[in-house]
Amino acid sequence: MTPTWTPAAAPRLDGKYAIITGATGGLGFQTALGLARQGADTVLAGRNADKGEQAIQRIRQQVPKAKVRFQHLDLDSLASVAQCAAEQPATVDILVNNAAVMGLQQRQQTRDGFERQIGVNYLGHFALTLRLLDRLKHGGRVVHVASVAHRRASLNLTDFQSERSYGPMRAYGRSKLANLIFALELQRRAETFGWNLKSIAAHPGWARTEIIPNGIGGGARTLKARIAAAGFNLFAQSAAAGALPILFAAMAPEAGGGAYYGPGGRGEIRGGPAPARIFPQAANPGAAERLWAESERLTGVMADG
Repeated sequence: MTPTWTPAAAPRLDGKYAIITGATGGLGFQTALGLARQGADTVLAGRNADKGEQAIQRIRQQVPKAKVRFQHLDLDSLASVAQCAAEQPATVDILVNNAAVMGLQQRQQTRDGFERQIGVNYLGHFALTLRLLDRLKHGGRVVHVASVAHRRASLNLTDFQSERSYGPMRAYGRSKLANLIFALELQRRAETFGWNLKSIAAHPGWARTEIIPNGIGGGARTLKARIAAAGFNLFAQSAAAGALPILFAAMAPEAGGGAYYGPGGRGEIRGGPAPARIFPQAANPGAAERLWAESERLTGVMADG
């Protein structure tokens, strides 16, 4: 792999079926655009049908013959996750678990009673992936979008949903750490049980997307939070650049199962796709097994071996 990798270097994806969550804007939109350019049947999964239609028109302006459609999916609701999964075809080739909320100033809950960042960013994707697992076992890929925020995060299953103590970015970091742990554990289980799929993680570094004004940059009540958001945007790269490691994980033949990719520049903040550092708290198989069991308990969704 070189830092100059672009999606044009990937094989064509004609006849392949791809689902991207949170695909109506930001990283998800750029990922959907990249997959559509290579010919994939591309599903933009999100909550807002109007934004979905706008995103489809934007893609077709750049890729007139794009095979692209909108699929309703609200990761705030396990019922919506189940409905979305039930409406998919027998074969899914690429699933990109991208959608996220970030840095909510007050603790919120999903409709199922989960802390919202854990619920949307991780548990909803866990449930979606397991519900689609049989459709992915023919050689499909699952791409989990993690973050450099996992580096300072702890799993803390004794207060997994921040019921005792809530911090906006602490909860976000935990959700992204959980995504990375899940990515690695899914690959371990694929190898153990002989599932024919690749589970790969990726992160965008610092990328300018709607998640900043909607999270730490929107409604922030402290000067520190506003300064942090302004500084982030000053040094961040574009959403298109941030999506490149995700697209590499989704499309490149050389992307390995159980691998983690991010920007190759200093601190993994900017740059072309390259192997990313997995911090120790994400690489503990025992913790991964405990997280998997807790996730099955909370979501009620289980994978057959």
